[in-house]
Amino acid sequence: MSAVSEWIVREYFESLGFLVRQPRKFQIGARQKQPEEEVDLVVVNPLVSEQKLPNALVWGRNELKHVARAIIAVRGWHTERFSPAVLNVASEIFRLTQDTVLDDVKRTIGEGPVAKVLCLPEFPASGTLRNEAMKILREKGIDGVILFRTMLLELASFVDVNKNYEKSDLRQMLRILKSYDLLKDAQMDLFKKRRRKPGPK
Repeated sequence: MSAVSEWIVREYFESLGFLVRQPRKFQIGARQKQPEEEVDLVVVNPLVSEQKLPNALVWGRNELKHVARAIIAVRGWHTERFSPAVLNVASEIFRLTQDTVLDDVKRTIGEGPVAKVLCLPEFPASGTLRNEAMKILREKGIDGVILFRTMLLELASFVDVNKNYEKSDLRQMLRILKSYDLLKDAQMDLFKKRRRKPGPK
């Protein structure tokens, strides 16, 4: 599942014009990860000269327009909502923010500000728990969160059913799903007219 999750994230950033590097291509099994091994992807947007981090914590393509460089940790636990309880227990989520991690990355891509980004499945449905989870993420030094729902919806919106995406299995799959009406653009659902219930005669 981790490979599939990273695949989605990589395709998403590439679709937005980022150059994507995977610093670690092996699976950690016999020992605990070192802090620098918590980085799943390093992304650089060559078209952005000055890094301006958005005020919002939850990001999409509009927020990423102002991000020049970022390190990404992918947490594709797709059956889990990232509640405050989960965040308080799973402390390894925040190892991405340690100075040793940033120093290691800067040796590769050079000096300059680097955004620390988590890719997560979902926040709690409750507004109170969601706000509390977001507060914890900010306090721990996370600059941005990108949800898998956002990435998949935006990737689907880029896909044209009349084009063949031979070099991207993910886009080709999304194209097939759209061509059989199994996947619809988010915008199409927004403007769908609701049928009025017939009133009393």
